[in-house]
Amino acid sequence: MQTRIIDGTGLARRVREEWRERAQALAGRGCRPGLAVVIVGDDPASRAYVRNKIRACAELGLHSEQVELPAEASEAELLARIAALNADPAIHGILVQLPLPKHIAAERVILAIAPEKDVDGFHPLNVGLLATGHPRFAPCTPAGVMLMLEREGIDPWAKHAVIVGASNIVGKPMALLLLSRGATVTLCNSKTRDLAAHTRAADILVAAVGRPKLVTGDMVKPGAVVIDVGINRLADGKLVGDVDTAAVMGVASHVTPVPGGVGPMTVTMLVVNTVLAAERACEAGRPKEPAT
Repeated sequence: MQTRIIDGTGLARRVREEWRERAQALAGRGCRPGLAVVIVGDDPASRAYVRNKIRACAELGLHSEQVELPAEASEAELLARIAALNADPAIHGILVQLPLPKHIAAERVILAIAPEKDVDGFHPLNVGLLATGHPRFAPCTPAGVMLMLEREGIDPWAKHAVIVGASNIVGKPMALLLLSRGATVTLCNSKTRDLAAHTRAADILVAAVGRPKLVTGDMVKPGAVVIDVGINRLADGKLVGDVDTAAVMGVASHVTPVPGGVGPMTVTMLVVNTVLAAERACEAGRPKEPAT
């Protein structure tokens, strides 16, 4: 079997071009989309992620602000900055880069972000909307995966989807999105017994557990679609995913590479969510037509 490698970088470029037009249309109406990215501390990986997000905003013509706080900043300081961004009409999306220093409770920080500006989709209100099938914002990585499947012509309807990794950021919302598209979903975690028995039953397999090359060729059903969300850095500095890509070639029908697969789509969906937030804010701020 010939395995198709899904080009996430190319797809992200095309999607950003599509959404650039919507962002420009908003700006022409006096409602330029704006994203604020908040980073606490000097973690190199977090700074790299933030640079990519700010760069994506520039590509689409979005207004962006990078709010930097030292690692020793208090939780109260961070919450005060979020409150100011909540009240800023030029900011439509707020993202606080995780992880945060240990003395700051991520749950309280997420709860402090106005739900209509929570473009990461982590606020409990937005999680509830997603769970009930009425998402305001879908978390960026799962949303990016769903768009990849759609553009590849892969319909989850009546297919068995298996997700390895049950995090709030990827695994759980991924399960909800696939359920909403008619898939039968199995959600596995690090404690799942006989993991390979589950993965071999998958028509769509999503690996998002953070263990390098966990998924091998003998764990994949012939013809399955394999989505690798993992990003792991080996001792030699090489980036690899949760899937042994070379081992699944010739077994899977599709596979996403690392790097260049899901990662670019995650950043892209962040700016997509920001434009959506701006559209809603702009529409809410328009004067209502008088009744006739």
